[in-house]
Amino acid sequence: MTTSLDLTRIDAPAVPPLSGQLDARAVSAWFGGHKVLDRVSLTMPAGQVTALIGPSGCGKSTFLRILNRMHELVPGASLAGEVLLDGVDIYEPSRRLTAARRQIGMVFQKPNPFPAMSIYDNVLAGLRLTGIRANRRAKDDLVEECLVRAGLWKEVNARLRQPGGALSGGQQQRLCIARSLAVRPRVLLMDEPCSALDPTSTRRIEETIAELASDVTIVIVTHNMQQAARVSQQCAFFLAEQGTPGVIVEHGPTEAMFSRPLDSRTADYVHGRFG
Repeated sequence: MTTSLDLTRIDAPAVPPLSGQLDARAVSAWFGGHKVLDRVSLTMPAGQVTALIGPSGCGKSTFLRILNRMHELVPGASLAGEVLLDGVDIYEPSRRLTAARRQIGMVFQKPNPFPAMSIYDNVLAGLRLTGIRANRRAKDDLVEECLVRAGLWKEVNARLRQPGGALSGGQQQRLCIARSLAVRPRVLLMDEPCSALDPTSTRRIEETIAELASDVTIVIVTHNMQQAARVSQQCAFFLAEQGTPGVIVEHGPTEAMFSRPLDSRTADYVHGRFG
């Protein structure tokens, strides 16, 4: 039986939840017999943006999907290691999949709003999927809050009942961010969220990331080195060499990774000499 929750009292829109720290410990991953990640360990600090960089095929997106239990849904996929959210393993048998997804949201490379569903209902879709009910006032307040936080409210507040699929690509991506925020995640994962967008939309998404980072821990995969330098405080460089599984070559503060990398391969990558 679904419990009716009044979000105006239980999850006050003006007070987002505290962001959480993610810790990956010795994470390895396989697709069938093919190993794609080898004992990757990384701390993603609370309230910061961590960028995952590296050439295509080095396991960045696989690692990102492991962080909210999407990898296990791929037929034949397997993994080893631990993923901790504030010290609690999200893969513990007693932990429900929906609980992990609620705390650790995902925004994909291609915007994926429900095209025939209204902008208003798109924002609230996650509540239905997680079994949360709210009264009309709470829903109205939550939709406005999430669209404001996603930088979209001023553009769409007069047409909330129009289909989400009618928005531009950049607006659709911000709508997907608003939808993710509605369930109060502590971490938001982003898999190349700007790769299909024009420069103006990319800039707006980056502004949104900067505005969200104090409330939500963000982990972003990007192939754009300038973007990684602009939006992140921490950076991890993934690499898979000569058919070997992906590993982290180096990680640390973004400014140091770009200006004083410890590994020559990192320097070569961030300065565009390969990849």
